[in-house]
Amino acid sequence: MSTSTHIGRRNFLGWLGGSALIGALPGIALAGDNTVKESEFKPDLELELRAAPDKVSIWAGTPTNVWRYQAKVLKGDKRAVTSLPDSYLGPIIRVSKGTKVRINFINDLPQASVVHWHGLIVPEVMDGHPRYAVPPGGKYLYEFEVGNRAGTYWFHPHPHGHTGEQVYGGLAGLFIVTDDEERALKLPDDKQDVALVIQDRSFTRDNQLRYVGGGQGMGGMMGRMNGFTGDQIMVNGRPDFTLKAERKPYRLRFLNGSNSRIYKLAWHDGTPLTVIGTDGGLLAAPVSRPYVTLAPAERVELWVDFSSRKAGEELTLKSLSFSTSNGGGMMRGGMMGGGGGLANGAEFSVLKVKVEKGAAVAGKLPERLASIEALNPSEAGNFKAPRVFSVTAGRMQWGLNGRVFEMEAVADDEVVKLGTTEVWQFENEASMGMMGGMPHPLHVHGVQYRIIERSVQPGALSAWNSLSAGFVDEGWKDVVLVMPGERVQVLIRFNNYPGLFVYHCHNLEHEDMGMMRNFLIKS
Repeated sequence: MSTSTHIGRRNFLGWLGGSALIGALPGIALAGDNTVKESEFKPDLELELRAAPDKVSIWAGTPTNVWRYQAKVLKGDKRAVTSLPDSYLGPIIRVSKGTKVRINFINDLPQASVVHWHGLIVPEVMDGHPRYAVPPGGKYLYEFEVGNRAGTYWFHPHPHGHTGEQVYGGLAGLFIVTDDEERALKLPDDKQDVALVIQDRSFTRDNQLRYVGGGQGMGGMMGRMNGFTGDQIMVNGRPDFTLKAERKPYRLRFLNGSNSRIYKLAWHDGTPLTVIGTDGGLLAAPVSRPYVTLAPAERVELWVDFSSRKAGEELTLKSLSFSTSNGGGMMRGGMMGGGGGLANGAEFSVLKVKVEKGAAVAGKLPERLASIEALNPSEAGNFKAPRVFSVTAGRMQWGLNGRVFEMEAVADDEVVKLGTTEVWQFENEASMGMMGGMPHPLHVHGVQYRIIERSVQPGALSAWNSLSAGFVDEGWKDVVLVMPGERVQVLIRFNNYPGLFVYHCHNLEHEDMGMMRNFLIKS
């Protein structure tokens, strides 16, 4: 095992080659700094984003206490920020590629917090590393130019040890990017472009959120080891969600915003799903799946033409049953779920679609969607010897390569060079004994990647086969679900920004317990 190096702020700048990075970003406010410094950055869009306690009426009777993001436009197009009606979830921010964005974050929570712009490629000090968390009453200035291609991204808290709790409390929002290539396709827009955030929650009898993910005792331990699973499926912050759809083509953007639940999305009548985009934006061409497997933090975009449906017809989008383990292991995924709710793998209804009256307007989906270069694994310098990251378990603790998170530590084998391309291999073979095998959605900050291949042990095929037909590995990704007994190779280009970023399991209870590590992109 490689040794870890602790790098303080001064030494860290040395690793990056002096103060070039910080000098280029004069507007940052460091953790503990409650004042926002002057900046030479000239934004096209400036927002105030506030995280604060609030109350929302979800059920009849007592309002539910939540934590939520609220945003307002200070400069630029007022239409860039919209809200989900009657929801605890945060705003939807819509911008074009190339937009210069300034976001004044204000933390009015009783805990330290920081915002991670999930999937966006931004400088290290803008990415939401836990060491930049600001205390209650603190502020942080985010400034970046949106360089991502058109796609569905999102933002959420990222303080170490409290990410699951804060996301569960309601802190999440969408960040949608468009570009010229996408606009030329004339895909469904306006009311026919619908964002749908799927989450699971549990409530007390007086309508308050019940979270078992970080507490003490057996319940807290199980919540951390398995991840939280609730008993109520929420879409856009509402139970029993129904989408009223015209008889037209729709673009449905799904985000799995749950802490740990995996969804196996399928129409009740077996109609195949047409996928046009995933984490990193539009695919090169549409693909068809009998169902779509959606792990925590993954996104998928579907093209659905309701013009062939009858007025008044109802469709149900379900999550089909599946297995999360290959047998053995008291604590396998969701068998004793942390929330005491629906097991991870149970079948249930996610939402309903009610087709409204009106003339049918059929649409035609383009055969080609976006320019994505062919995958070429041999361009990686380590193609024949991938860098390996293994899921490990011991003493009731998930880890990566036998390590857990340290705020400023980076091991020798976690240092990569800016401008290089590598193959990383994620291995999930921690499937023996009491821990049991379970899937882990692995997310890498600061980059996107292409999935090269998957391989699975013969003894692990039962769980893998229950979800694998729904994997959408085409296109660019930032989260990959690694099943028990599986190895996944991804191709990563480190050609954007130097700095200290994190990679981690996006089962948020696993992340909070330390299943996260730093890696350093060294210039």
